[in-house]
Amino acid sequence: MSAHGPAVLEAVDLCRHYPVRRGLLQPVQTVRALDGVSFTLAAGRTLAVVGESGCGKSTLARLLTLIEAPTSGALALLGDDCSASTAAQRREAQRRVQMVFQNPYGSLNPRQKIGAILAEPLKIHTKLDAAAREAAVRALMTRVGLRPEHHDRYPHMFSGGQRQRVAIARALMLRPAVVVADEPVSALDVSIQAQVLNLLLELQEETGVAYVFISHDLAVVRHIADEVLVMYLGRAVEQGPADAVFSAPRHPYTRALLAAAPRLDAGDSERVPLRGELPSPLSPPAGCAFHTRCPFADGECAQSRPAPRIVDGRLVACHHAERIGG
Repeated sequence: MSAHGPAVLEAVDLCRHYPVRRGLLQPVQTVRALDGVSFTLAAGRTLAVVGESGCGKSTLARLLTLIEAPTSGALALLGDDCSASTAAQRREAQRRVQMVFQNPYGSLNPRQKIGAILAEPLKIHTKLDAAAREAAVRALMTRVGLRPEHHDRYPHMFSGGQRQRVAIARALMLRPAVVVADEPVSALDVSIQAQVLNLLLELQEETGVAYVFISHDLAVVRHIADEVLVMYLGRAVEQGPADAVFSAPRHPYTRALLAAAPRLDAGDSERVPLRGELPSPLSPPAGCAFHTRCPFADGECAQSRPAPRIVDGRLVACHHAERIGG
């Protein structure tokens, strides 16, 4: 049970590891793309997952949408365990969790008209006849701001913002409990971004759908998120209410991400620059994975990996969280 109602999605220590061979005679190595992520998401709430490229955000999205199975850990959707289900059970579960991709044009079949694209989920997963499917498609098109004449047009005839509205409509066609949105507005102009974000919020208020919103844009996250999960090299380093995380970040990596985000008060003296490059996931640093880039790191950070603990109302994986932020 979540503090805001029953959990629709619950992840417990989710891991996804990939074997990698770097050369013909080289030993197989393991990439820990996701290395123990847990959270609970309630209906009508939005969890934002943020971090640099390579931190594991998209791997998490593939696990949550059942595209891939976790190496270990558990994933429950509406109380049903999805991590050890049969193929038929996974297909049924996929009705209840849908995805909106970063590139709407790449996710739409260029040979199909929009009406057919939107009707396809209904054709596969329901027993509605053609007339009922078309009525449902046209009703949802209207709701996401598409006009009736768009029904018989092809994807290349739409703008980027219109294509993303089509993608959102397709994701909501089966009335899922959860929508995973992977960078859904990053390819759009700023003015169109605001329109799409407002549409997502309106649809959430109407339907009670829960969002997992994956983004590197903290300005977007601040606008839409209820909870924030900050990831670094496959692990959660800070996790809690969005207001708390944005107003007083307790992990130095979260502080660095916020410092790098464009803002009007550029003279903020509290900024801490992020130095160095993201380490290779094939050979992550010992101890705290962030210590090679952290201005607060000491000998303890290099030797032992900090376990997440509650600090100031959120989970933080940092040895020095109490003296950072606040």
